Amino acid sequence: MVPADSVFMFVSTVLVWIMTPAIALFYGGMVKSKNVLSTAMYSFGSLGIVSVLWVLVGYSLAFSTGGSGLLGDLSWAGLNDVTFKPNADYSATIPHNLFMMFQMTFAILTIAIISGGFVGRMRFSAYLIFISFWLLLVYSPVAHWVWGVGGWLRDLGALDFAGGNVVHISSGVAALVLALVLGKRRENTPSGHHNLMLVLLGGSFLWLGWFGFNVGSALTLNDVAMFAFINTNTAAACGLIGWAGIEWIVNKKPTVSGAISGGISGLVAITPGAGFVTPMASILIGLIGGIVCFWGVTYLKSKLGYDDTLDAFGIHGIGGTWGGIATGLFATKAVNSAGANGLFYGDPALVLKQLVAIVSTYIFVAVVTFVIIKAIQLFMPIRVDEEAEVKGLDITIHGEHAYID
Repeated sequence: MVPADSVFMFVSTVLVWIMTPAIALFYGGMVKSKNVLSTAMYSFGSLGIVSVLWVLVGYSLAFSTGGSGLLGDLSWAGLNDVTFKPNADYSATIPHNLFMMFQMTFAILTIAIISGGFVGRMRFSAYLIFISFWLLLVYSPVAHWVWGVGGWLRDLGALDFAGGNVVHISSGVAALVLALVLGKRRENTPSGHHNLMLVLLGGSFLWLGWFGFNVGSALTLNDVAMFAFINTNTAAACGLIGWAGIEWIVNKKPTVSGAISGGISGLVAITPGAGFVTPMASILIGLIGGIVCFWGVTYLKSKLGYDDTLDAFGIHGIGGTWGGIATGLFATKAVNSAGANGLFYGDPALVLKQLVAIVSTYIFVAVVTFVIIKAIQLFMPIRVDEEAEVKGLDITIHGEHAYID
Protein backbone atom coordinates (compact mmCIF):
# COMPACT_ATOMS: atom_id res chain seq x y z
CA MET A 1 0.00 0.00 0.00
CA VAL A 2 1.20 3.52 -0.80
CA PRO A 3 -0.10 6.15 1.67
CA ALA A 4 0.20 8.98 -0.89
CA ASP A 5 -2.03 7.06 -3.31
CA SER A 6 -4.60 6.50 -0.56
CA VAL A 7 -4.73 10.21 0.21
CA PHE A 8 -5.00 11.01 -3.49
CA MET A 9 -7.87 8.56 -3.95
CA PHE A 10 -9.65 9.75 -0.79
CA VAL A 11 -9.62 13.32 -2.16
CA SER A 12 -10.71 12.10 -5.61
CA THR A 13 -13.62 10.18 -4.06
CA VAL A 14 -14.81 13.25 -2.16
CA LEU A 15 -14.55 15.35 -5.35
CA VAL A 16 -16.72 12.90 -7.29
CA TRP A 17 -19.22 12.79 -4.42
CA ILE A 18 -19.58 16.58 -4.71
CA MET A 19 -20.69 16.15 -8.33
CA THR A 20 -24.10 14.78 -7.32
CA PRO A 21 -25.14 17.83 -5.25
CA ALA A 22 -23.63 19.87 -8.11
CA ILE A 23 -26.01 18.14 -10.54
CA ALA A 24 -28.85 19.06 -8.17
CA LEU A 25 -27.83 22.73 -8.40
CA PHE A 26 -27.17 22.62 -12.14
CA TYR A 27 -30.45 20.91 -12.97
CA GLY A 28 -32.38 22.82 -10.29
CA GLY A 29 -31.43 26.19 -11.72
CA MET A 30 -32.60 25.14 -15.16
CA VAL A 31 -36.20 24.35 -14.24
CA LYS A 32 -39.07 26.56 -13.15
CA SER A 33 -39.01 27.54 -9.48
CA LYS A 34 -42.01 25.30 -8.75
CA ASN A 35 -39.89 22.20 -9.52
CA VAL A 36 -36.46 23.11 -8.15
CA LEU A 37 -36.78 21.03 -4.96
CA SER A 38 -38.23 18.00 -6.71
CA THR A 39 -35.40 18.18 -9.24
CA ALA A 40 -32.83 18.27 -6.44
CA MET A 41 -34.56 15.35 -4.70
CA TYR A 42 -33.94 13.09 -7.69
CA SER A 43 -30.20 13.57 -7.09
CA PHE A 44 -30.46 13.13 -3.34
CA GLY A 45 -32.67 10.09 -3.83
CA SER A 46 -29.78 8.58 -5.78
CA LEU A 47 -27.38 9.41 -2.95
CA GLY A 48 -29.59 7.52 -0.52
CA ILE A 49 -30.68 4.48 -2.51
CA VAL A 50 -27.46 3.78 -4.42
CA SER A 51 -25.20 4.20 -1.38
CA VAL A 52 -27.03 1.38 0.39
CA LEU A 53 -27.56 -0.95 -2.57
CA TRP A 54 -23.93 -0.56 -3.64
CA VAL A 55 -22.75 -1.86 -0.26
CA LEU A 56 -25.29 -4.67 -0.21
CA VAL A 57 -24.90 -6.13 -3.72
CA GLY A 58 -24.10 -3.51 -6.38
CA TYR A 59 -20.34 -3.43 -5.92
CA SER A 60 -20.12 -7.22 -5.91
CA LEU A 61 -22.15 -7.51 -9.12
CA ALA A 62 -19.98 -4.93 -10.84
CA PHE A 63 -16.47 -5.79 -9.65
CA SER A 64 -16.27 -9.24 -8.05
CA THR A 65 -13.92 -11.56 -9.89
CA GLY A 66 -15.83 -14.83 -9.68
CA GLY A 67 -18.61 -14.15 -12.17
CA SER A 68 -18.76 -14.24 -15.95
CA GLY A 69 -17.91 -11.77 -18.67
CA LEU A 70 -21.40 -10.30 -18.29
CA LEU A 71 -21.77 -9.91 -14.52
CA GLY A 72 -19.93 -10.45 -11.28
CA ASP A 73 -21.19 -12.79 -8.57
CA LEU A 74 -22.27 -12.19 -4.97
CA SER A 75 -18.99 -13.14 -3.32
CA TRP A 76 -18.46 -9.53 -2.17
CA ALA A 77 -22.09 -8.92 -1.16
CA GLY A 78 -22.34 -6.90 2.03
CA LEU A 79 -18.66 -6.01 1.44
CA ASN A 80 -17.57 -9.50 2.39
CA ASP A 81 -13.75 -9.59 1.98
CA VAL A 82 -13.78 -5.92 0.88
CA THR A 83 -11.36 -4.64 3.51
CA PHE A 84 -8.54 -2.16 4.03
CA LYS A 85 -6.20 -4.64 2.38
CA PRO A 86 -5.59 -3.74 -1.29
CA ASN A 87 -6.96 -5.94 -4.06
CA ALA A 88 -4.23 -6.23 -6.68
CA ASP A 89 -6.76 -6.96 -9.44
CA TYR A 90 -7.74 -3.28 -9.28
CA SER A 91 -5.02 -1.48 -7.34
CA ALA A 92 -2.18 -2.78 -5.20
CA THR A 93 -1.52 0.64 -3.68
CA ILE A 94 -4.86 1.70 -2.14
CA PRO A 95 -7.32 0.00 0.24
CA HIS A 96 -9.87 -2.19 -1.47
CA ASN A 97 -12.72 -0.52 0.43
CA LEU A 98 -11.49 2.90 -0.73
CA PHE A 99 -11.67 1.69 -4.33
CA MET A 100 -15.21 0.51 -3.59
CA MET A 101 -16.20 3.96 -2.31
CA PHE A 102 -14.65 5.66 -5.34
CA GLN A 103 -16.70 3.46 -7.65
CA MET A 104 -19.83 4.05 -5.57
CA THR A 105 -19.68 7.79 -6.29
CA PHE A 106 -19.70 7.00 -10.02
CA ALA A 107 -22.85 4.90 -9.66
CA ILE A 108 -24.62 7.61 -7.65
CA LEU A 109 -23.74 10.30 -10.19
CA THR A 110 -24.84 8.20 -13.18
CA ILE A 111 -28.34 7.80 -11.79
CA ALA A 112 -28.56 11.48 -10.83
CA ILE A 113 -27.76 12.42 -14.44
CA ILE A 114 -30.68 10.32 -15.73
CA SER A 115 -33.19 12.54 -13.96
CA GLY A 116 -32.48 15.36 -16.41
CA GLY A 117 -34.59 13.56 -19.00
CA PHE A 118 -37.88 13.72 -17.09
CA VAL A 119 -37.79 16.33 -14.31
CA GLY A 120 -41.18 17.80 -13.54
CA ARG A 121 -43.24 14.81 -14.56
CA MET A 122 -42.14 11.54 -12.89
CA ARG A 123 -43.50 10.37 -9.55
CA PHE A 124 -40.82 10.28 -6.89
CA SER A 125 -42.00 6.89 -5.60
CA ALA A 126 -41.76 5.36 -9.08
CA TYR A 127 -38.33 6.95 -9.52
CA LEU A 128 -36.98 5.36 -6.34
CA ILE A 129 -38.17 1.92 -7.42
CA PHE A 130 -36.79 2.45 -10.92
CA ILE A 131 -33.30 3.45 -9.81
CA SER A 132 -33.08 0.48 -7.45
CA PHE A 133 -33.62 -1.97 -10.30
CA TRP A 134 -31.62 0.11 -12.79
CA LEU A 135 -28.52 0.07 -10.59
CA LEU A 136 -28.59 -3.72 -10.30
CA LEU A 137 -29.80 -4.66 -13.79
CA VAL A 138 -28.13 -1.97 -15.93
CA TYR A 139 -25.34 -0.06 -14.22
CA SER A 140 -23.66 -2.98 -12.47
CA PRO A 141 -23.55 -5.19 -15.60
CA VAL A 142 -22.18 -2.40 -17.82
CA ALA A 143 -19.58 -1.44 -15.21
CA HIS A 144 -18.53 -5.10 -15.05
CA TRP A 145 -18.29 -5.34 -18.86
CA VAL A 146 -15.95 -2.37 -19.03
CA TRP A 147 -13.97 -2.32 -15.78
CA GLY A 148 -14.53 -5.62 -13.98
CA VAL A 149 -11.97 -8.42 -14.08
CA GLY A 150 -13.17 -10.76 -16.83
CA GLY A 151 -15.61 -8.21 -18.26
CA TRP A 152 -16.13 -8.94 -21.95
CA LEU A 153 -15.53 -5.37 -23.20
CA ARG A 154 -12.42 -5.09 -21.05
CA ASP A 155 -11.13 -8.38 -22.49
CA LEU A 156 -12.06 -7.22 -25.99
CA GLY A 157 -9.71 -4.27 -25.56
CA ALA A 158 -12.27 -1.44 -25.65
CA LEU A 159 -11.05 1.62 -23.74
CA ASP A 160 -13.09 3.67 -21.28
CA PHE A 161 -10.81 5.50 -18.87
CA ALA A 162 -13.40 7.10 -16.60
CA GLY A 163 -16.90 6.24 -17.78
CA GLY A 164 -17.81 7.33 -21.29
CA ASN A 165 -19.82 4.12 -21.69
CA VAL A 166 -20.50 3.26 -18.08
CA VAL A 167 -21.62 6.69 -16.89
CA HIS A 168 -22.47 8.98 -19.79
CA ILE A 169 -23.84 6.79 -22.57
CA SER A 170 -25.78 4.62 -20.13
CA SER A 171 -27.31 7.60 -18.30
CA GLY A 172 -28.04 9.47 -21.53
CA VAL A 173 -29.76 6.52 -23.18
CA ALA A 174 -31.75 5.73 -20.04
CA ALA A 175 -32.87 9.38 -19.83
CA LEU A 176 -34.02 9.25 -23.46
CA VAL A 177 -36.00 6.06 -22.93
CA LEU A 178 -37.73 7.48 -19.85
CA ALA A 179 -38.51 10.73 -21.67
CA LEU A 180 -40.14 8.76 -24.48
CA VAL A 181 -42.14 6.49 -22.15
CA LEU A 182 -43.33 9.35 -19.94
CA GLY A 183 -44.22 11.56 -22.88
CA LYS A 184 -43.91 15.29 -23.34
CA ARG A 185 -44.58 17.88 -20.69
CA ARG A 186 -48.17 19.17 -20.60
CA GLU A 187 -47.10 22.81 -20.57
CA ASN A 188 -46.09 24.10 -23.97
CA THR A 189 -44.15 27.06 -22.62
CA PRO A 190 -40.34 26.75 -22.38
CA SER A 191 -39.07 25.21 -19.17
CA GLY A 192 -37.21 28.42 -18.29
CA HIS A 193 -33.96 28.77 -16.35
CA HIS A 194 -35.37 30.17 -13.13
CA ASN A 195 -31.92 30.83 -11.61
CA LEU A 196 -28.91 30.97 -13.90
CA MET A 197 -26.55 31.57 -10.99
CA LEU A 198 -27.52 28.14 -9.62
CA VAL A 199 -26.77 26.71 -13.06
CA LEU A 200 -23.38 28.43 -13.08
CA LEU A 201 -22.57 27.34 -9.52
CA GLY A 202 -23.60 23.74 -10.15
CA GLY A 203 -21.73 23.63 -13.46
CA SER A 204 -18.60 25.02 -11.82
CA PHE A 205 -18.67 22.40 -9.08
CA LEU A 206 -19.19 19.73 -11.73
CA TRP A 207 -16.04 20.96 -13.50
CA LEU A 208 -14.17 20.84 -10.18
CA GLY A 209 -15.47 17.39 -9.32
CA TRP A 210 -14.51 16.10 -12.74
CA PHE A 211 -10.85 16.33 -11.76
CA GLY A 212 -11.55 13.64 -9.17
CA PHE A 213 -13.65 11.76 -11.71
CA ASN A 214 -11.04 11.60 -14.48
CA VAL A 215 -7.73 12.07 -12.67
CA GLY A 216 -8.73 9.70 -9.89
CA SER A 217 -9.45 6.99 -12.44
CA ALA A 218 -5.67 6.57 -12.79
CA LEU A 219 -5.81 5.24 -9.18
CA THR A 220 -2.38 6.75 -8.52
CA LEU A 221 -0.79 10.16 -9.00
CA ASN A 222 1.51 9.30 -11.91
CA ASP A 223 2.17 10.54 -15.44
CA VAL A 224 -1.13 9.12 -16.71
CA ALA A 225 -3.01 10.99 -13.98
CA MET A 226 -1.32 14.23 -14.98
CA PHE A 227 -2.25 13.68 -18.63
CA ALA A 228 -5.83 13.14 -17.45
CA PHE A 229 -5.67 16.33 -15.37
CA ILE A 230 -4.45 18.45 -18.27
CA ASN A 231 -6.78 16.82 -20.79
CA THR A 232 -9.83 17.25 -18.56
CA ASN A 233 -9.42 21.00 -18.14
CA THR A 234 -8.35 21.55 -21.74
CA ALA A 235 -11.31 19.66 -23.21
CA ALA A 236 -13.73 21.45 -20.90
CA ALA A 237 -12.36 24.83 -22.00
CA CYS A 238 -12.58 23.84 -25.65
CA GLY A 239 -16.10 22.48 -25.21
CA LEU A 240 -17.10 25.84 -23.75
CA ILE A 241 -15.52 27.63 -26.71
CA GLY A 242 -17.09 25.25 -29.25
CA TRP A 243 -20.63 25.52 -27.87
CA ALA A 244 -20.52 29.27 -27.21
CA GLY A 245 -18.95 29.89 -30.61
CA ILE A 246 -21.50 27.96 -32.62
CA GLU A 247 -24.33 29.39 -30.51
CA TRP A 248 -23.00 32.89 -31.21
CA ILE A 249 -23.01 32.18 -34.93
CA VAL A 250 -26.44 30.51 -35.03
CA ASN A 251 -28.40 32.49 -32.41
CA LYS A 252 -26.34 35.72 -32.47
CA LYS A 253 -25.77 35.61 -28.70
CA PRO A 254 -23.40 33.51 -26.52
CA THR A 255 -25.40 32.60 -23.41
CA VAL A 256 -24.18 31.76 -19.92
CA SER A 257 -26.23 28.55 -19.88
CA GLY A 258 -24.75 27.61 -23.25
CA ALA A 259 -21.20 28.30 -22.11
CA ILE A 260 -21.44 26.10 -19.01
CA SER A 261 -23.29 23.39 -20.99
CA GLY A 262 -20.44 23.50 -23.49
CA GLY A 263 -17.90 23.09 -20.72
CA ILE A 264 -19.76 20.03 -19.44
CA SER A 265 -20.00 18.69 -23.01
CA GLY A 266 -16.22 18.89 -23.30
CA LEU A 267 -15.86 17.12 -19.96
CA VAL A 268 -18.18 14.33 -21.07
CA ALA A 269 -16.35 13.96 -24.38
CA ILE A 270 -12.90 13.62 -22.81
CA THR A 271 -13.99 11.19 -20.08
CA PRO A 272 -13.40 7.91 -21.98
CA GLY A 273 -10.03 9.01 -23.34
CA ALA A 274 -8.70 11.27 -20.57
CA GLY A 275 -5.83 8.95 -19.69
CA PHE A 276 -5.19 7.67 -23.22
CA VAL A 277 -4.83 10.77 -25.44
CA THR A 278 -2.47 13.73 -25.73
CA PRO A 279 -3.34 17.32 -24.73
CA MET A 280 -3.38 18.29 -28.42
CA ALA A 281 -6.01 15.63 -29.06
CA SER A 282 -8.04 16.86 -26.07
CA ILE A 283 -8.38 20.25 -27.79
CA LEU A 284 -10.11 18.66 -30.78
CA ILE A 285 -12.12 16.25 -28.65
CA GLY A 286 -13.46 19.07 -26.46
CA LEU A 287 -14.09 21.51 -29.31
CA ILE A 288 -15.99 18.97 -31.40
CA GLY A 289 -17.76 17.74 -28.25
CA GLY A 290 -19.18 21.21 -27.60
CA ILE A 291 -20.34 21.55 -31.19
CA VAL A 292 -21.96 18.11 -31.54
CA CYS A 293 -23.73 18.42 -28.18
CA PHE A 294 -25.10 21.83 -29.23
CA TRP A 295 -26.37 20.12 -32.39
CA GLY A 296 -27.93 17.34 -30.32
CA VAL A 297 -29.63 19.73 -27.92
CA THR A 298 -30.94 22.17 -30.55
CA TYR A 299 -31.39 20.38 -33.87
CA LEU A 300 -31.68 16.65 -33.13
CA LYS A 301 -34.13 16.99 -30.24
CA SER A 302 -36.33 19.32 -32.26
CA LYS A 303 -36.14 17.14 -35.37
CA LEU A 304 -37.07 13.91 -33.59
CA GLY A 305 -39.55 15.53 -31.22
CA TYR A 306 -38.60 13.91 -27.90
CA ASP A 307 -38.82 15.89 -24.64
CA ASP A 308 -35.48 15.37 -22.91
CA THR A 309 -36.14 18.16 -20.42
CA LEU A 310 -32.60 19.10 -19.41
CA ASP A 311 -30.78 17.42 -22.29
CA ALA A 312 -29.32 14.45 -20.47
CA PHE A 313 -29.15 12.54 -23.74
CA GLY A 314 -28.10 15.56 -25.79
CA ILE A 315 -25.06 16.18 -23.58
CA HIS A 316 -24.20 12.88 -21.93
CA GLY A 317 -25.41 10.41 -24.55
CA ILE A 318 -24.11 12.26 -27.59
CA GLY A 319 -21.01 13.60 -25.85
CA GLY A 320 -20.14 10.16 -24.50
CA THR A 321 -20.63 8.61 -27.92
CA TRP A 322 -18.29 11.11 -29.57
CA GLY A 323 -15.78 10.62 -26.77
CA GLY A 324 -15.75 6.86 -27.22
CA ILE A 325 -15.19 7.17 -30.96
CA ALA A 326 -12.54 9.85 -30.42
CA THR A 327 -10.67 7.53 -28.07
CA GLY A 328 -10.51 5.01 -30.89
CA LEU A 329 -9.02 7.71 -33.11
CA PHE A 330 -6.58 9.47 -30.79
CA ALA A 331 -5.48 6.94 -28.13
CA THR A 332 -1.74 6.35 -27.98
CA LYS A 333 0.51 4.14 -25.91
CA ALA A 334 2.90 7.09 -25.64
CA VAL A 335 0.46 8.49 -23.07
CA ASN A 336 -0.56 5.24 -21.42
CA SER A 337 1.33 2.01 -22.06
CA ALA A 338 -1.60 0.04 -20.63
CA GLY A 339 -3.91 1.46 -23.29
CA ALA A 340 -3.71 1.01 -27.06
CA ASN A 341 -2.88 2.88 -30.24
CA GLY A 342 -5.85 4.31 -32.10
CA LEU A 343 -6.47 4.89 -35.78
CA PHE A 344 -4.19 7.92 -36.01
CA TYR A 345 -1.40 5.94 -34.36
CA GLY A 346 -1.57 2.95 -36.67
CA ASP A 347 -4.31 0.66 -35.32
CA PRO A 348 -7.76 1.04 -36.92
CA ALA A 349 -8.97 -2.01 -34.97
CA LEU A 350 -9.42 0.15 -31.85
CA VAL A 351 -12.16 2.18 -33.58
CA LEU A 352 -14.08 -1.01 -34.27
CA LYS A 353 -13.70 -2.11 -30.64
CA GLN A 354 -14.97 1.25 -29.46
CA LEU A 355 -17.97 1.02 -31.79
CA VAL A 356 -18.78 -2.46 -30.50
CA ALA A 357 -18.71 -1.13 -26.95
CA ILE A 358 -20.89 1.88 -27.80
CA VAL A 359 -23.51 -0.02 -29.80
CA SER A 360 -23.77 -2.84 -27.26
CA THR A 361 -24.22 -0.31 -24.45
CA TYR A 362 -26.92 1.56 -26.38
CA ILE A 363 -28.88 -1.62 -27.10
CA PHE A 364 -28.55 -3.17 -23.64
CA VAL A 365 -29.33 0.02 -21.71
CA ALA A 366 -32.28 0.95 -23.92
CA VAL A 367 -33.90 -2.49 -23.78
CA VAL A 368 -33.45 -3.13 -20.06
CA THR A 369 -34.43 0.41 -19.10
CA PHE A 370 -37.62 0.07 -21.14
CA VAL A 371 -38.44 -3.29 -19.55
CA ILE A 372 -37.88 -1.95 -16.02
CA ILE A 373 -40.06 1.14 -16.42
CA LYS A 374 -42.86 -0.76 -18.19
CA ALA A 375 -42.82 -3.42 -15.46
CA ILE A 376 -43.17 -0.73 -12.79
CA GLN A 377 -45.99 0.80 -14.81
CA LEU A 378 -47.96 -2.44 -14.41
CA PHE A 379 -48.19 -1.85 -10.66
CA MET A 380 -48.29 1.92 -10.23
CA PRO A 381 -48.52 5.15 -12.22
CA ILE A 382 -45.12 6.53 -13.11
CA ARG A 383 -46.19 10.01 -14.18
CA VAL A 384 -47.76 12.66 -11.97
CA ASP A 385 -51.29 13.80 -12.74
CA GLU A 386 -52.06 17.00 -14.62
CA GLU A 387 -52.87 19.03 -11.52
CA ALA A 388 -49.55 18.16 -9.86
CA GLU A 389 -47.62 18.91 -13.02
CA VAL A 390 -49.24 22.32 -13.42
CA LYS A 391 -48.86 23.29 -9.75
CA GLY A 392 -45.33 21.94 -9.58
CA LEU A 393 -43.91 18.90 -7.83
CA ASP A 394 -42.24 20.83 -5.01
CA ILE A 395 -45.53 21.49 -3.23
CA THR A 396 -47.63 18.57 -4.52
CA ILE A 397 -45.10 15.80 -3.82
CA HIS A 398 -42.64 17.23 -1.28
CA GLY A 399 -44.84 19.78 0.51
CA GLU A 400 -42.32 22.60 0.36
CA HIS A 401 -41.53 25.76 -1.55
CA ALA A 402 -37.94 26.59 -2.46
CA TYR A 403 -38.63 30.31 -2.12
CA ILE A 404 -40.89 32.42 0.06
CA ASP A 405 -43.07 34.72 -2.06
